[in-house]
Amino acid sequence: MATVDSDEIVPFPEAPTGGSPNTSADQIPLDQPPKLKGRHKLLQSLQRISSSPSLTRRGRSRSSSGVYRRDGKASLSCVSLSQSSHTPLCLGSGSTTQLYGGLNVRPTTPGPVGSYATDDQEGNARIRFVSDASIGPHSRKIALPTDLKPVSRGSPLATGALEDNVVAQSAQRKTFDFWGSIPNELGMLIFSYLTPKEVIRCSAVCKWWNKMCYDGQLWSVVDTTDYYRDIPSDALMKIMMSGGPFIKDLNLRGCIQLRDKWLHESEKITDSCRNVVNFSLEGSRIDKTAIHCFLLRNQRLQYINVSGLHSVTNAAMKIIAKSCPRLQILNVSWCANVDTSGLKKVVKACPKLTDLLASEIHGFDDKGLLSELFKRNTLERLVISRTDITDDSLKVLLHGVNPEMDLLENRPIVPPRRLKHLDLHQCSGLSDTGVGSLAHNVPLLEGLRLSGCSELTDDSIVPIIQTAPHLTHIELEELERLTNKTLIELAKSPCASVLEHLNVSYCESLSDPGMLLVMKSCLALRFVEMDNTRISDLTLSEASFRVRRRGYDDNLPQVGLRLVVFDCPNVTWVGVKDVLSGNSYIPRLRKAPQAVSMATQTINSSGTSVSTPIVTSSITPPPPPAVYANNIIQLKCFYGWQMTVDEHTKRVLRGDLAAASRLERKWFDYMMATEEAGMAGAGARRRRRRAREAERIYNDDDQEETSYGFGGILGGRRRAHSGGSCVIM
Repeated sequence: MATVDSDEIVPFPEAPTGGSPNTSADQIPLDQPPKLKGRHKLLQSLQRISSSPSLTRRGRSRSSSGVYRRDGKASLSCVSLSQSSHTPLCLGSGSTTQLYGGLNVRPTTPGPVGSYATDDQEGNARIRFVSDASIGPHSRKIALPTDLKPVSRGSPLATGALEDNVVAQSAQRKTFDFWGSIPNELGMLIFSYLTPKEVIRCSAVCKWWNKMCYDGQLWSVVDTTDYYRDIPSDALMKIMMSGGPFIKDLNLRGCIQLRDKWLHESEKITDSCRNVVNFSLEGSRIDKTAIHCFLLRNQRLQYINVSGLHSVTNAAMKIIAKSCPRLQILNVSWCANVDTSGLKKVVKACPKLTDLLASEIHGFDDKGLLSELFKRNTLERLVISRTDITDDSLKVLLHGVNPEMDLLENRPIVPPRRLKHLDLHQCSGLSDTGVGSLAHNVPLLEGLRLSGCSELTDDSIVPIIQTAPHLTHIELEELERLTNKTLIELAKSPCASVLEHLNVSYCESLSDPGMLLVMKSCLALRFVEMDNTRISDLTLSEASFRVRRRGYDDNLPQVGLRLVVFDCPNVTWVGVKDVLSGNSYIPRLRKAPQAVSMATQTINSSGTSVSTPIVTSSITPPPPPAVYANNIIQLKCFYGWQMTVDEHTKRVLRGDLAAASRLERKWFDYMMATEEAGMAGAGARRRRRRAREAERIYNDDDQEETSYGFGGILGGRRRAHSGGSCVIM
C-alpha cells in the first residue's frame, strides 16, 4: 500500500466509468511535489482542525466549494498551525487508513464527485474532500462559508447584523443619571441662579431636586421682600429650618403670618438660626420673649431693623448691648416703647455703630445720649426726625459739653464730625441757633434734610451750604422764611457742581431770580421739586436748555432731570410746551445736499444771451443715522396736562420722535383753540352762541354748521358763494 505524506491535501478520486467500485486509492498516480520554500513551506504542515465551535453550534452543512490544495492558499480561520507528532494516513486505503485526532475511517465506496459522507458514515469527520473540477485547474483560493463571508455596508445582511449589534449594545448600556452623578456643589451652583419662587416650584419635581432645593447652602440669604404676601407660614418655616446655620441674611419684613410660629416655636427657630448677620423684622408681629431669645443667640449681628415693633423695649436694647458687640446699623424708628435711655446703652457697648435711625423716639432733649455720640464720633448716618430734640441738645451733639472756643472766629475748637447724612425734618424745637452749629463741623456731609422746621431762615442754611462741599441732597421743604438768597448762594457754593437733589416745595418766597442761577450752575441736577413756588416758564425753558447741553448720540434717551412744578401759578402751558419741544428736539448736524444746477451765459451772433447748463446733479445722499438726546426732562405739572406730557415722554423714550412731534403739534393747536374760543372762564357759553350765529349769517347755504373754535381751526371748511365777492370783505 502506498503511503501519503502528511502535508498533502489530495482531491477526492473520481469514480471511473464502468470500473469496479472497489478500486483502491493507491492506483491513482500522484505527482511528486517540488520542494517548497517560504510561506509555502509553512503551509505544508497545515491540517484541518477538529474544533470549530462556531460551525458546530450553527450546525451548518458542509460546502463542496472549499478546498485545500497543495499549491493554493487557504483561509487561516479554519486551519491549525500546530505540528502533528506523526504523519496521518489521510490519503491511504479506505480500509486501513488511520486519521489523527480520532477521525473515522473513510468508507470504501466513494460517493459522487464533490459529495460528502453523512454524519452516520463519518461521525465527526473533519476532512473535506474536494474534486479538481470543483475548484478549477488554476484556482488558488477557497471560498468561506456564506455566514462568515464579509458583506457590503448597504446589503440586507449587513443592516440586519448592525441592528442586532445596536440592540445588544443598548441592552448592555447603563442608563446615565445626570442629576444623580453630578457633585452636590455643581447642583448648588445651578440652583443658585433661580429665584426663591422658582426654587420652591422645582422642589416638587423629584426627591433629589427636593433635597437640593431645601439644602441649607442654597438659603444663606432669605429675603422675603418679593414674596412675603404669597408664601405660607409652613413653607417659610421649612426654609428657615433647612437653612439653619447657613442663614446670614434674614429679612422677614411684613411676614405677619409667622406670629403663631414665633409664639409656639421660637426656641426651634433660634436653635436653628444662630449665625445671622443681617436681621430685619420691620412690620412683623413677634413676641417679646421670642425676639429676646433670638438676639441672645445671634452674637454676630451687624444690622438690626426692628422699626415699628411694639414688642421691642429698652430690655431688648440692653440685650443688644450685651450680646451684639459687632453692631453697625440699628433701626428702632417708631418703636413706642424705646427711649434714649435704652439707646444710650447700645451706643456705649457697640463701638462700631455707624448708622442710628431713631425717628419718633422720645428723650432727645436729654443730653446724655448726644454726649455719648459726640465722644464716640463714629456715626455716619443719624435720623432723628420728628423727635423732641432742642437747640442745646444739637449743640452737644456737634460741639460737646463746654468746648474750647476760638476767640477770633467765635466758634468751638472740636474735631469735625463724620456725619454724611443728617435727617432733622419736622423737629419743631430747632431754630437758627441750633442748626447754625452745623456750619464748619460737618465737612463730609452729603445729605441734609431740614424740611418742616418752620423757624429756619437764610441765616442758618447759607453757612451750612458754604462749608459742606460734598452736599448732593438738600431737603428744604416748607421753609416759608427762605428767600432767593439761599438759592443764589447755593449756585455759588462749592457743592453746586455735585448737587443732584433739591427740594424747595412750599417755599413761597422763591422765584425765577434764584432758580435760574441754580439751573445754570448746578449741571448735575437729577431731581428738583418746586411745587407751590413763584417760578415761571423762564425756569422751565432754562432747565430744558441745560439738559439739551448734555449732548446727543445714537442711543435711546434717558430721563436725566425730574421736575415737579404743579400748583405753580406762574407756570403756563407755554412753558410745558417748551419742555416737550426740548425733549423731542434734534439738532441739524449737517444739511443734506440738494440738486445743484450751474449755467453759463453765451452771446450768439444776434447779440442775445443764451444760458447753457453745465452741471446738473440730483444725487440724494443716504439719510443720516438717528440721533437722540442723552437726557430728557420728566415733568410733573397741572393734572389737566399731565396725561399729554406722560404720553409724549413715553414716545420720546422709545425713540419715536416723529410721533412725539405730532402729539406736541396737536396739543399746541388744541390749547390755542381753547384760548381763542374761551373754553374756560365766565361767558364761555355766550361767546360760543355768538360765534355760531355769525357763522350762520355768513354761510346761509352751508348745511353743516361748523362751530367756531377747535373744529374750525383744525380744518373746518367754508363753502364758496357762486358769483359776487366776499360779503365780509
